[in-house]
Amino acid sequence: MATETRDERDEPEAKDEGKNKGKKKSASRRTGPALFVRQVIAELRKVIWPTRRELVTYTTAALAFVLIMVAIVSAFDYGLQKGVYAIFG
Repeated sequence: MATETRDERDEPEAKDEGKNKGKKKSASRRTGPALFVRQVIAELRKVIWPTRRELVTYTTAALAFVLIMVAIVSAFDYGLQKGVYAIFG
């Protein structure tokens, strides 16, 4: 039912979530630049890069969406401008 409330006993782990946020781990080590670059390259190899056709399709869809939104906002702005001029002269 919508009138029921959560009980603290239902989520015991939620109370302890923020306790260790500010504390540092004692075994934490810094990553060196060479390891960082190797990890970045390894992650980039996992990426599924779009084909040229997919890239053109996605770009066209994004540009069409942006142009439609610009037209809607411009029409709304123009309508508000005409309304303000009609009211306040």
